Amino acid sequence: MKNKILIPLLIAGALATFFSFTYTNADTNENVDARRSLVLKTVVKAIHDSHYSPKNIDDSLSKQVYDKVLAWDYDKKFFTQADVNILQAYKYKIDDEINDGSVEFFNKFNELFVNSLDKTEAIYKDILAKPFTFTADEQFVKNGEDMPFAKDDAELKEYWRKYLKFNTLAKYVDLKKDQEKKKDSANFVAKTDAQLEEDARTAVRKSQEFTFKRLRKMKDDDRFTFYVNSITGAEDPHTDYMPPREKQAFDEGMSGSFSGIGAQLGNEDGKIKIVSIIPGSPSWKQGQLKAGDEILKVAQGADQPEDIQGWDIDDVVKKIRGKKGTEVRLTVKKVNGAQQVIPIIRGDVLMEEVFAKSAIINSKTGPVGYIYLPEFYADFNKIGGRRSAEDVAIEVQKLKNAGVTGIILDLRYNGGGSLSDVVDMAGLFIDEGPVVQVKSSNSTPMMLRDAQKGTLYDGPLAVMVNQQSASASEIMAAVLQDYKRAVIVGTTTFGKGTVQKVMSLDEVLSWSESVANKGVYSPSNPIGSLKLTVQKFYRVNGGSTQQRGVTPDIVFPDPYKYIEMGERKDKASLKWDEIPAAAYHPVKNAVNANSLAMDSKKRVSSNATFSLIEENALRLKKQEDDKSYSLNEANYRKELDDANATSKKMEELEKKASPLTITNPKEDMARINMDSTNVKKNQEWIKNLQKDIYLAETVNIVNDLTKQQVRVNMGTGMK
Repeated sequence: MKNKILIPLLIAGALATFFSFTYTNADTNENVDARRSLVLKTVVKAIHDSHYSPKNIDDSLSKQVYDKVLAWDYDKKFFTQADVNILQAYKYKIDDEINDGSVEFFNKFNELFVNSLDKTEAIYKDILAKPFTFTADEQFVKNGEDMPFAKDDAELKEYWRKYLKFNTLAKYVDLKKDQEKKKDSANFVAKTDAQLEEDARTAVRKSQEFTFKRLRKMKDDDRFTFYVNSITGAEDPHTDYMPPREKQAFDEGMSGSFSGIGAQLGNEDGKIKIVSIIPGSPSWKQGQLKAGDEILKVAQGADQPEDIQGWDIDDVVKKIRGKKGTEVRLTVKKVNGAQQVIPIIRGDVLMEEVFAKSAIINSKTGPVGYIYLPEFYADFNKIGGRRSAEDVAIEVQKLKNAGVTGIILDLRYNGGGSLSDVVDMAGLFIDEGPVVQVKSSNSTPMMLRDAQKGTLYDGPLAVMVNQQSASASEIMAAVLQDYKRAVIVGTTTFGKGTVQKVMSLDEVLSWSESVANKGVYSPSNPIGSLKLTVQKFYRVNGGSTQQRGVTPDIVFPDPYKYIEMGERKDKASLKWDEIPAAAYHPVKNAVNANSLAMDSKKRVSSNATFSLIEENALRLKKQEDDKSYSLNEANYRKELDDANATSKKMEELEKKASPLTITNPKEDMARINMDSTNVKKNQEWIKNLQKDIYLAETVNIVNDLTKQQVRVNMGTGMK
């Protein structure tokens, strides 16, 4: 998962200066290898000294690294068995190279991969220069982990032929279906099958050109980062090496903000255009930049502008972003063709889509509050920066003001984030007590507690989770489940029960090492950071969430039920274990999950849409197991129609279903109406919630829980 549990105080002290991890043209291969060797040695030293459970650097680890490196070519479209035979000589020697600081294996892998790009680019261009026919009874078998590499170049070319033919067939059928829909419209001119096939091939060619452009844009340094992360990934899935520029992106992702102008860019036929302006951003405040404007040049203040036409969008973004308070000048072409130079002072840009927000669902038994939390964000780098716990508290208060009878906290697809925010957020719903136990290597567990008495909200509460709810999400769901404070609904979670910290690798270097490597290292050219697994966390009941995740009180039908996902899928992940339970007490008005589950099961079993989801789960499993696809048009259409049958039924049922009635809290209306982009985003969000079948059933569960707790309160004489 992208977002991990982090220790805020350690992060705050682990910031590095952000420079690109690159070399000048004057650098020799010897200097480059020396620099990479230094990175490798420093990463391994940091893992050995600080990892929660460092592995022995032996042949077993060597094989794991080797397998991860070969997984770069997962679809086996670039390497042949002859290439693999060359790399296999290092299969059990990588551990020796790690100890010696050698990068010989990486250099050989890099050389072979770069050569393979030239070869495969020539192959795809040659194949797509000729038309396909889709009448032969051929099968395309997609490569994957269990498939062998092509034995030679001829077999590799044959795989590419079928791969490109399959993609062209898929596009060709789409174009034919579109044409069939338009045949009765005025002034319609039909294309021949040959013309449609050519259009499909052209689309596939453009897609391949883009793919190879991206692959060639990747530098040796990028592939070296991948190699180092193959080593860190053999330790566990969440220990990652980050060159300085990646560390900056990581910090932005955790904080939900960055310094820039607040314009979303898009690539339209090679032209970089403004897709939208983020409300409240510097561009929005300046007012001249509009959606649809094409960026022609970028200048840093009064400096000479750079022509960015033909540039990759990521490179344009790097030029536009910069230090807060500095000026960037964009030369743009307006929709009417006029050119204009627009000066914008960079400032803080908040990515609103990552922040908590709420809505009110009007059910038959009263309004139910809904809070969406995509991640446990925390801006550690700024005093007064956004914190997810504080934002959720604000949303809870809005919902209380609206008089909701219960609240749903949606943690589906929430990959985690700040550990301290989990503790603070749990405290909104439970009285003081332990929230999570954290254990470092060879030490006794440390208890993290909610120290504040009382709660912000003590009414009916449900938490929604799924297979992509991880890390902090799992702690939050687990503590509310253990205290019997909330009913947890959905599917078993991801199973990430580890804690990471970010450390500057420059700080790992000793003074003597930095002096000894002064030819390839200096403080102004740092070697990057390491996100390192240093702890495991445990529920207050003593069990780990590692690998096993959190099992909901009420399990919903899951379209991915039969597909292996989550932490347990990675062989390098740390194992599940347990420690003694903490001293905690379930809440007085405890949730009776068994009763709620029985009522929910009756509704779900009689719901045709949920039955279709179960049916679709079996189809997805069959599709994953069967990697063969027909290259015959008639057979392909039949396979496609069979695959789409469930989706069509689902759409029909959605049309018949009564959508949820959802409104925004009144406190949010001024912010929503400040800009047409905000209005549109909000409308789309509400529309998606209205047809969310899982949310609809969770509303029913909350209503049942409300009745349950009313009965309990009446029975105890509470008012």
